[in-house]
Amino acid sequence: MSEVPEPEIRDNTAASRYELTVDGHVAFIAYEPMAGGRVFVHTEVPSALEGRGVGGRLVKGALLDMRSRGWKVQPDCPFVASYIERHPEFADLVAGA
Repeated sequence: MSEVPEPEIRDNTAASRYELTVDGHVAFIAYEPMAGGRVFVHTEVPSALEGRGVGGRLVKGALLDMRSRGWKVQPDCPFVASYIERHPEFADLVAGA
């Protein structure tokens, strides 16, 4: 039996957000541009996906994308800020850190 692939995090630049589609529902992190990176302003996970780790996977994927681009993040969104606090391996991505 083959394994079902993990859903992919997508940078939807037209909508200024990272997206993760699971079971037909879209979770997202809205962002705004800043010099050398992005400001993460809001994370939304549909209620049908709550409690399944979707928000954490979304934030991790977005932060890994930021790292691959050499960009910094300003975590204005409390969910993103809390994720970074719990995962200090991403603290170097915070602007001004």
